[in-house]
Amino acid sequence: MRYQVDSRTYELDESWGKLPEGHEFHQVAGVAVDKQDRVYLYNRSAHKLMVFDREGRFLSAWKDEFTTPHGICVGPDGNVYLADTGAHVVHKYTPDGRHLLTIGTKGKPSDTGNVRDFLVQWPGIPFNMVTGVAVAQNGDIFASDGYGNCRVHKFNAEGRLLASWGIPGKAWPLEFHLPHGLAIDPRGRLLVCDRESDRIQVLDQHGKFLAMWTGFRLPCSLTVSPDGLVFVAELRHRVSVVDLEGRILANWGGESSHEPGRFVAPHTVAVDSHGDVYVGEVLEGKRVQKFIRK
Repeated sequence: MRYQVDSRTYELDESWGKLPEGHEFHQVAGVAVDKQDRVYLYNRSAHKLMVFDREGRFLSAWKDEFTTPHGICVGPDGNVYLADTGAHVVHKYTPDGRHLLTIGTKGKPSDTGNVRDFLVQWPGIPFNMVTGVAVAQNGDIFASDGYGNCRVHKFNAEGRLLASWGIPGKAWPLEFHLPHGLAIDPRGRLLVCDRESDRIQVLDQHGKFLAMWTGFRLPCSLTVSPDGLVFVAELRHRVSVVDLEGRILANWGGESSHEPGRFVAPHTVAVDSHGDVYVGEVLEGKRVQKFIRK
């Protein structure tokens, strides 16, 4: 299976990801890559955080227990940041799995009223089923707080809350109906997946609305490649590739399929230093697929 994005070609590596006995890809909710091209899989199985090298060789599995793995990122500091949806917290770890920081109170969601179809009654403090995390160059931490909230929160590097943005809704800027994942682009802008509204909202790091990107199908998470392409994992069976203005350059997949190279439920996407793309799937997908940039 091959995909084209302008002059770039991406080819599926069907052999990537060699699991030890007793390990499995179940719900691969989060994928992130560090500067050494180690691949971190945040996975809803007995081994919730597994690390692989770029060639797909298994390196380790962390022993810490997480409740419901969801969003993940590797910060500019090289540390690994994890959004645990079921525990209502964000964790910070060293690359070898040593715990450094927890933001939020484990097991204690904030009050946002009755939640119906992921739309809350009112915005709440951090967290109620936090979904994603991104880290700025200065160490500020941003979290999308989605299934039971409607906000993007900003913290300093020590985990102190600095600001929160968002109200319930799906029509106007800074209205969110399940903010599901976020990333920081090369211009320092926050790209926020507003999943149930099928759009991406672009903000500055002070919460000012800048732009709205549309044309997506339940966008879950996104990442920016070294050459400035934005890859968007969409739960409705595809990955879209857009430029930094939000123009869609390519759609990968589109129809639900277990066929290698196509998708059932893409939930997460990451790109390594070579431009290779990793896509993790949930629901009935239960896999991670790697596409090598040629």
